[in-house]
Amino acid sequence: MDILYFLQYAFIQKAFLAGSFVAITCAVLGMFLVLRKMSLIGDGLSHVSFGAIALGLFFGFYPFYIAVPIVMIGALIILKITERARVYGDAAIGIVSAVGIAGGVILASASNGFNIDLFSYLFGNILAISTTEVFLSIILSFVVLITIYFFYWDLFSATFDEEYAKTTGIKTHLINTILAILTAITVVLSIKVVGVMLVSALLIFPAVTALQIAKGFKKAILYAVMFSLLSVLIGITISFFLDFPAGATIVMVNALFFGITFLYKKLA
Repeated sequence: MDILYFLQYAFIQKAFLAGSFVAITCAVLGMFLVLRKMSLIGDGLSHVSFGAIALGLFFGFYPFYIAVPIVMIGALIILKITERARVYGDAAIGIVSAVGIAGGVILASASNGFNIDLFSYLFGNILAISTTEVFLSIILSFVVLITIYFFYWDLFSATFDEEYAKTTGIKTHLINTILAILTAITVVLSIKVVGVMLVSALLIFPAVTALQIAKGFKKAILYAVMFSLLSVLIGITISFFLDFPAGATIVMVNALFFGITFLYKKLA
C-alpha cells in the first residue's frame, strides 16, 4: 500500500494546510518574542483564550469569533498594567492569565453542556479542524505576516535595543502594542493545533531551536520556520499512524529538534 495514501483524506489535507500557515506564523513571531524575553506572554494569553472560548461556548457563539477580540484586549491590558501600575511584565501576565483561567472555570462549572468541547480546546485537535477554521487560519496568518513585513525594521530595532530605537524616532509604544496584538491573534490560531495547554511551545521551541545553530537574525527566522513546519507536518503524520494526540506529538517533535540542535552546538 502506498505510504502516502493518507494524504487523500480531506481532514489530513486541511490539517496540513492550516497547520503549515500557523507553524510559519508562530515561528516568525516567536523569534521576536523570545529575543525580547516576552515568550511567556504567549502562555498568559493562552489562558485568557481559555476563558474567552468558555464564554463563547456559554453563550452559544462560535468560540474563535469571541476569542480573537477578548485575547487582544487581554494583551493590551498586560501592556497597560506593565506601563501604568509599575508591575513587572511576568507579574502582569500572571494577573491577566489567572483571571482568564478563573473566568473559564467558573463558566465551565456554570454549564454542564460544553465540558467535552472545552476539553478539545484545552489539548487541541487539528485533525478535526473545520473548513471555516482552515480559512480563518490562512486569513489571520496572512494578516500577522504582512504586518510583520511592513514593521520589520521597527520590530528588529526595538527587539535588540529599545532605548536606541526610541532615540531614532521609532514609536516603541506602538511597536509593543502591535506585537501584543499579533501575539493575541497567533495564540488563538494555535489553539486548534496544539491546544491551550501547549500553545506557548509552538511560539518558543522553533525560535530557541533555530538560535542554537543560526548566525544572523534572518537565518534564525528561516531555520525557525523550517523547524516549525517540519514539526507540525511530522507530528500530524505520526499522530495519524500511531493514534497519538496531534498537539502533544507536535510539541514532542519540537522538543526533539531542540535536543538535536543543542547537542550539535555542544559537539561542534
